[in-house]
Amino acid sequence: MRETARRSLLAAGAGVALLAAAAGNAPAALAAPQARLGPAPTWGAVGSGQPTSDLPVPSGAVPHPVAVAELSGSSRATALAPLHGLLQADLLVVAPTTLPARLAAAVRRMRGVIAVEPIDAARIQVNGKFTAMLGVNPSTFRAFAARPTAQSAGLWRNVAEGGVAISYTMGKLDKLPLGGSLRVSGRHIEDLPVAGFGTVGIAGVDAVVSDATARSLGIPAGNAIVISAPHAVFSSLMAQIKKLLPRGAAIAPLVAQTVTPARAAGAAGTGIAPPPAGVSPISSADGPGLTRAEIIAFLSAAESRLGLPYVWGGNGPLVFDCSGLVKWSLAQAGVVMPRVAADQARTGPRVPLSQLQAGDLLFYHTDPTAPGYISHVAIYVGDGEMIQAPHPGLDVEIVPADFGSEFAGAVAVYPRIAAAAAANPEF
Repeated sequence: MRETARRSLLAAGAGVALLAAAAGNAPAALAAPQARLGPAPTWGAVGSGQPTSDLPVPSGAVPHPVAVAELSGSSRATALAPLHGLLQADLLVVAPTTLPARLAAAVRRMRGVIAVEPIDAARIQVNGKFTAMLGVNPSTFRAFAARPTAQSAGLWRNVAEGGVAISYTMGKLDKLPLGGSLRVSGRHIEDLPVAGFGTVGIAGVDAVVSDATARSLGIPAGNAIVISAPHAVFSSLMAQIKKLLPRGAAIAPLVAQTVTPARAAGAAGTGIAPPPAGVSPISSADGPGLTRAEIIAFLSAAESRLGLPYVWGGNGPLVFDCSGLVKWSLAQAGVVMPRVAADQARTGPRVPLSQLQAGDLLFYHTDPTAPGYISHVAIYVGDGEMIQAPHPGLDVEIVPADFGSEFAGAVAVYPRIAAAAAANPEF
């Protein structure tokens, strides 16, 4: 029976890697190390560094949420194809080396597939931190991004001209310099201008460059493909694709699909409000949820971190970001979790607020550049309170639970589902 009160529970218990799975953001099969630590990060002015909007903002209108830098590295604007529509990013294939061109062509012909986009994918160091980065054709890939980011022509033009687009969360929480430079250390080290802050909407992806820039960094060319297949049954389609994959390649879903093939509300590219956090349907085989002992250990671990600082990408034991606190604390209870909040939201069933219990996770949409993307997580501790690692400048804290407009839902963690999500996360 699930427990309701945090304090009673605690009293009872008082006696450039290729998208490496170690960071919880990629298929587990792709953990071969590649990038190495480069020189210390450097900062420098590139262009004016002043944010701009891509579209004129009428008086009284809400500004475009994607902050874009004015870069002066080109004497004329780079040509960018217009955005004709948005595509749902459903499946991701990643390999250690370049995928054969015939694979993308074969996948395009499969039932239910409407688009296949070749990309480059790797985890490389950005200012000394390993970050999931994509190399893309800005004109064609932008359709797969979250709506506000996809519509930001200025951001994608900056990417085409050699800049790096950073996720809203990483840019804001890591206090990166819009228009300044970042040291990116792949097989080659370069200082790249920050093109703007706009989240792609694929869990774990925090940096996007052009395919030309990816080449200069040494990221394998065309080692990944993104697939839009809103009318396919994912399990069947993935089985077909797996038969064609070369050795070392892996495939993972980017959105959750339950029973019927349909365009899932809230997919990254649609701009439609997403389904709430949580997995559905749940069977008895997926359970049980956390035991009493696991909840006690989980909450005790989280509360032992009170007062420690928030650091973007912090995994503990002394610094944390929001999902890092959840992952570390549950690990002390012996529960394996994926790394990012968007994947942690897939670790159990949705819980109605009337049934909220200590140890449940609370999820939030806090990113205006990807309104449907889950970008924050907190831990419900009972008595109407939650513990969280909030943002830079604040420490791990207990505060009143927030069920306002950004609340995406509550989830009860099921260890079996969590372990599967950690082994095969969205990205």
